[in-house]
Amino acid sequence: MTENGHHRPGAGPEVPPGIRNRGGIVWGDLRQRLLSALVMVVLGAVLITVSGIWLRLGVATLCGGMLWELARMTAWRHAEYYGPRHPVLFGIIGGVALYLMLLIPGNWAVALALVPVALGYPGTHAHVRRAFVFFTLAILLAGYALVVVREAMGLGTALWLIATVVLSDVLGYFAGRKFGGPKLWPAISPNKTWSGTIAGWIGAFVLAVILAVTGQAGWIVVLAGPLLAMAGQAGDIVESWIKRRVGVKDSSDIIPGHGGLMDRFDAMSGTFLMAFFLMLIGLLPRIGG
Repeated sequence: MTENGHHRPGAGPEVPPGIRNRGGIVWGDLRQRLLSALVMVVLGAVLITVSGIWLRLGVATLCGGMLWELARMTAWRHAEYYGPRHPVLFGIIGGVALYLMLLIPGNWAVALALVPVALGYPGTHAHVRRAFVFFTLAILLAGYALVVVREAMGLGTALWLIATVVLSDVLGYFAGRKFGGPKLWPAISPNKTWSGTIAGWIGAFVLAVILAVTGQAGWIVVLAGPLLAMAGQAGDIVESWIKRRVGVKDSSDIIPGHGGLMDRFDAMSGTFLMAFFLMLIGLLPRIGG
């Protein structure tokens, strides 16, 4: 950055206020990371067990926060537009739109997702506008899917979806560290390996078989489990792409030691979107009857 505030040619992307690269994880962050993880687990458990207005408000708030992060990542290069209040307003508008989508009866209410897209599009930098549209719609539809699937299919199914994401993520991490091997997509997510990816599929398959054998679900769960794991992994990769596109390590630093909301819920968003699709075509099993 030069003295008059212009970006130097050839210099790396300037990180906007509040978006910082965390760099490598050090052991000194372990306590902070564990405490943050504990808080997220407690809040997540409360959110998934409630229903009605509290579930809708909680998910709308969560998605509003993710849209706030998206606006900061995609609009900050647009100097004449960017200001601290614009991403906040976008997040609020997106959260309200999602709440109304869940409140108003009828499938037509999903069209309200286009309101945040239309309002945020002009302030988005030209080179990420298509990504902005995609991620805005994906976040809102994932929040919509979470609530609909939770209330239509029950708590057992929602817990199975979450367990599939967590198991796939954990097995993928440890298998990737243990076995290594070829990278899945090094240009976008250099730490992910094929060994870790396949381990996630196997974990989801084994969990599904256990549910089927114990009578908690029909055998269709064996097909659905790996598909849901793949969707979660795809959500993770796509979120990694947008961060590389705008030159940031984390979507924000709102969660101490963990980055942002998009960083934590990317895989969950992909899985619930897939679950919603499977539910619509009659292939999403109800867990526990």
